Amino acid sequence: QVQLVESGGGLVQAGGSLKLSCAASGRTFSGRAMGWFRRAPGKGREFVAAISRIGGSTYYVDSVKGRFTISRDNAKNTVYLQMSSLKPEDTAVYYCAAAPTALLTTQLTAYEYWGQGTQVTVSS
Repeated sequence: QVQLVESGGGLVQAGGSLKLSCAASGRTFSGRAMGWFRRAPGKGREFVAAISRIGGSTYYVDSVKGRFTISRDNAKNTVYLQMSSLKPEDTAVYYCAAAPTALLTTQLTAYEYWGQGTQVTVSS
C-alpha cells in the first residue's frame, strides 16, 4: 500500500513559478516509477510528467517541455514538480501517481496509486 499526499499548489500570476511536492508513505517508493497528471476544468485527466525509480529517465508532455521539471528524492520518499513560466492553460488540479513497477509510463491506467490532488491556478 502506498499513500500519496500532494502539496504546494496555489494561485500564481502568468509567468510565475510553483513547486509541487508529493510525499509517499510505504517502503516500496524507491522501486516505483512516479508520475504527475492534471485535470483542467471541463477536461479529463492528462499526463504531465514521469520519472523512473532512480530518476535517470524522465518524460514530459510536449506542452510543458522546457518549463516543468520532475525530480525525486528517494531518501525522503518525495517526488517534485517544478513549474516555471506558468500559463493560464496550466490551471488544473495536479495529481501524483505511483506506478506498480520501476517502468516509466505515460499511461494513466498503468498507475496504481493516486493522491488527492492539489489545485494550481494561473491568472492572466
